[in-house]
Amino acid sequence: MESGRSQASPHVLIFPLPIQGPVNAMLKLAELCATSGLKVSFLNSEYNHNRLVRFANIHSRFGKYPGFEFRTISDGLPRDHPRSGSRFMEIFEAMNLRTKPLLKDMLVEISPPVDCIIGDGILGFVLDVANELGIPIINCCTIGACYLWSNYSIPDMIEAGELPIKGSEDMDRPITAVPGMEKFLRCRDLPSFCRASNMSDSTLLRYGTVTRKSLTACGLILNTFEELEGPILSQIRTKCPNIYTIGPLNEHFKIRLSPENEVSSQSSNCFWEVDRNCMSWLDKQPNQSVVYVSFGSIAVMSDEQILEFWHGLVNSKKRFLWVVRPNSVAGKGFQGEDTPVELVEGTKERGYIVGWAPQEDVLGHQAVGGFLTHSGWNSTMESIVAGVPMLCWPYFADQQLNSRFVGEVWKLGIDMKDACDRKIIEKMVNDLMVERRDEFVKSAAEMARLAKACVTVGGPSYCNFDRLIEDIKSISLHNHDCCWPIRNSQTTNSCSG
Repeated sequence: MESGRSQASPHVLIFPLPIQGPVNAMLKLAELCATSGLKVSFLNSEYNHNRLVRFANIHSRFGKYPGFEFRTISDGLPRDHPRSGSRFMEIFEAMNLRTKPLLKDMLVEISPPVDCIIGDGILGFVLDVANELGIPIINCCTIGACYLWSNYSIPDMIEAGELPIKGSEDMDRPITAVPGMEKFLRCRDLPSFCRASNMSDSTLLRYGTVTRKSLTACGLILNTFEELEGPILSQIRTKCPNIYTIGPLNEHFKIRLSPENEVSSQSSNCFWEVDRNCMSWLDKQPNQSVVYVSFGSIAVMSDEQILEFWHGLVNSKKRFLWVVRPNSVAGKGFQGEDTPVELVEGTKERGYIVGWAPQEDVLGHQAVGGFLTHSGWNSTMESIVAGVPMLCWPYFADQQLNSRFVGEVWKLGIDMKDACDRKIIEKMVNDLMVERRDEFVKSAAEMARLAKACVTVGGPSYCNFDRLIEDIKSISLHNHDCCWPIRNSQTTNSCSG
């Protein structure tokens, strides 16, 4: 029986957090695994799978991989739930209550049996189920190492009296209990759930607990690269030595799949219809003259906020391509009859607004010179690869910390958190595109060079992915023994086994 098993391709179940960013990243990881000879079952929420089928060519793209299958599971929420904005945390409650038992039943019945699970590290119940059933699990974190480490340090911040952050506190108060971040971390750089009024806040306590538990998995996959987050990765390795840094995943994906699968590498994993007409508009704009504006897949803005941004963009006199996602504006809506005429005219003259854009293509376009972003991790990595400086306006979760690293640590742009004023926006756009442009372009170009070097043949991220595949194949031959040899987990600059 073991001999027959050894001849079969290892069966991997990949289960992302059911929101746009993690699904996009882990679909890329799934395709990389499939091209490496693994049998992949991609488990998505029913709600999101239906959106992918509607707006992305997933069946034709993945159908060419032997054994690849899409499976679906309920996220426990009613169909009309917005799954965004202030109600985002309800996803976790519903999945813990309703998705967990469904996952266990699926894993018991699935054929062939699953050799290894790659689960989103934030879904702690996946680790629980895997351990209960004796299935090796590698956690994949679609966030940066910096955010992972800050979450791990939440109990330490509480013990040091630095959390919770009271509403009346000075938000520039230093945070010193996160090793490696003592010199630059402030209260305002921590995620919004750290601004809890008391220690009974379930979200604050859950993030620390789930993060610490996630590092007990067989290994940890991170969409980052050593040259970007090396000091923080060193801290994490003291708790979880078996780390696979395989990023930037979007560029790694293109390197592995192009040119023979060029069409696949250009394909969308989007939950909304992509408007490619904006690419024709970009073709008509001068080089590096356009500010690309997108606040991601979850942020919901008020009427007042979107008007402040709109005024700031128009008043900056810069060209702009702005993604305003369907249902992303609370209140009366967007572009109504009472929209100020100066905004309408200013947009006609220098702007272009779409519901959803092909972001990687946009960032790679020669007309784009800056990115006004919510600082989600996928967007941050895509901007780094493209060498595009960022103006950061974070919304929640990891975005507050990402924006601090972009502005203060990596010097790739400006952190504009906690500000939503048209005059500040106008000034910051001009700082990004004119006043400080040379320094940002230089830093961004160098980081882009390092990012691309990591995923080329022989680069550390390229080698780490090869090591990941070999380790998965190894455990499938050893009766699901999770304690495989940890090869090159800390010496990432060598491809030797």
